[in-house]
Amino acid sequence: MLTETLTSGLAQYGIGPKIRALRLAKRIGQAQLGEHTDLSPALLSKIERGQMFPTLPTLLRIAMVFGVGLGYFFDDSKDGARLAVTRKSERLRLPSPAKGSDPAFYFESLDFAATGRPMDSYYAEFPVNAPASEAHQHPGSELIYVVGGKLSVIMNGRETLLGTGDAMHFDSSAEHQYRCAGAEPASALVVVVA
Repeated sequence: MLTETLTSGLAQYGIGPKIRALRLAKRIGQAQLGEHTDLSPALLSKIERGQMFPTLPTLLRIAMVFGVGLGYFFDDSKDGARLAVTRKSERLRLPSPAKGSDPAFYFESLDFAATGRPMDSYYAEFPVNAPASEAHQHPGSELIYVVGGKLSVIMNGRETLLGTGDAMHFDSSAEHQYRCAGAEPASALVVVVA
């Protein structure tokens, strides 16, 4: 028997209504879903109405019928949309490189709380007189938007200067590096899509 705390904790995810919505979207009845999952229509009815919570193996059987992962049922946003808020106070400011006394820049992940995201986004700060970042490359594309200051982006030995409000998109499989190019620190939003 579940405690009241566990019951209210599980209820917030709306697992039953999500199962019902999936079933109705596929236009199948509880009897048909029962045939695919080996669960009785009565049990499915109780789960959909929130009178009973399925075990993980039972939920996995249901998920497999609809082609969704278990995470679908534990997304706690009301409309099922993926939503993640990253508060400034929750972000970690990390140096790059991680070791050494003179980092080329500091960065903070803006979307670490989002799961299954198709991109990574960062806020980066580039100190004055810091060395250029190590040359690096990775699959995908990158977008840099300069929030403040002047930033140098060096790709394959070619330098491009960006000022406040400038943006640059490039194939990040090309070797690239960054450095502050002005008398004041530079800051930028960096979005990487693999």
